[in-house]
Amino acid sequence: MVNRQSTDALDVVVIGAGPAGVLAALRAAELGARTTLVTREGFGGMAAGDGPVPVRTLAYAARLLRGVTDLGRYGIDVSTPTLDYGRLLARTKEVVDDVREHSAFREHVDRLGVTLHERTGHAHFADPHTIETESGLRLHADRVILCAGGRSRRLDVPGAEWTHTHSDAWSLKEVPGSMIVVGGGMTGVQVASIFQTFGSRVSLFQSGPRILAGEDEDVSAAVAAGFRASGMVVREGFGTIDTITKTATGVRMAFSKAGVQDVAEAELVVVAVGWIADADRLDLDVAGVGRNARGYVAVDEYMQTSVPHIFAAGDITGRWMLVPQAVHDGWIAATNAVRGRTRPVDEGVSPIGGFSEPEYARVGLTESNARRNHDVVVARVRFSETTRTIIDGRTDGFCKLIVDRASHQVIGCSVVGDRAVEIVQVIAILMSSKSRVEDLARVSLSFPTYTGMLSRAAYRAAEQLGIDTNTWNQPGDAYGQ
Repeated sequence: MVNRQSTDALDVVVIGAGPAGVLAALRAAELGARTTLVTREGFGGMAAGDGPVPVRTLAYAARLLRGVTDLGRYGIDVSTPTLDYGRLLARTKEVVDDVREHSAFREHVDRLGVTLHERTGHAHFADPHTIETESGLRLHADRVILCAGGRSRRLDVPGAEWTHTHSDAWSLKEVPGSMIVVGGGMTGVQVASIFQTFGSRVSLFQSGPRILAGEDEDVSAAVAAGFRASGMVVREGFGTIDTITKTATGVRMAFSKAGVQDVAEAELVVVAVGWIADADRLDLDVAGVGRNARGYVAVDEYMQTSVPHIFAAGDITGRWMLVPQAVHDGWIAATNAVRGRTRPVDEGVSPIGGFSEPEYARVGLTESNARRNHDVVVARVRFSETTRTIIDGRTDGFCKLIVDRASHQVIGCSVVGDRAVEIVQVIAILMSSKSRVEDLARVSLSFPTYTGMLSRAAYRAAEQLGIDTNTWNQPGDAYGQ
């Protein structure tokens, strides 16, 4: 990339240095704009300091702890491991600092001449073309790109002040003996799983009928079953929370359903019931920027707000709450901010997943959603029937491929089990290339591997589609993976 800034270049101010903001700043500078990137805290935003990076670090520690319990099966005797949570948090901070310091994006920011202001405090509009920060910066902008991110939604019940967010959970000084987690989405599931492995007695409460409500129903059931097998209490469809009260040993949560009241107690209550736009201090009204009915900054397909020179991307828009999509939207927003409305959003293929135990992941449609508009075949492979998972002793889980009968293209894949997030990346590439399922079935993937189960699933789908596999020049499902 070459910086082509000139004396008549646009002045672009990007607010927020998370994935969306960093990519927006890089793209704007690449297109020749004089670009300034301001961030309330450090480079990397929530993803580096309070999202995937620290979460994955803690999840890795949990995985190491679980792995120790399997050593005896392989003839390795060790003493019972103990967790020093303080040392783990120190390691987590090392990882976060390392990611921020050595991020390739950081190098690009410097090379493209983006002016970076870190730890400025909150930024806000002084007028539609002027940004001020708590640190005293005052910046003129021909274009503004809002990437200020989001924050945890709080409970609106008496005693909510006694609860914590997932951010507080990551910064605890020690592992609590017991924990209530309210919210069975991706964040709540990860918090619950990690601290259950660390030794907390965790109770996971989900107001809806199942945890991970946006995932395939089989995924929800398998993850819930895995949690219960680990000793976690999972309460789905529990009703509504009435009050939170402080006790001598922690917190009491009173809840009710159909007039029947109940209580649960723990040392700590962590709330993970949603993610809202972190926009209240931006003074959007000063600039005339509108919000949608859910409170997020409203954008069109060009990531343009209600004000023509102001764009937005990332969590603040409520479109996606995931890093890859934030990166994509930041790039789109900056392109249109500098070049005009030339590039609409392409939703593309977006794999997602959670680093819980069991791990889960999906790309494309769930089975129920696929059946609404497609005639599909569904091929399923259990982890217990593949060689690598048997070798590793990780036989709990499944891989499900959903294939459109007319086009033979994979339109969805859900996986529960070890390395699920990695496995679906292969299917994301297949879907992006619009390849047919028989193309995947013919690929001789390395043996024995976790991704090898995809060949078996694809072969089974091909059989259901009536494809004559006898003409293929490889053994296919007869040898499996």
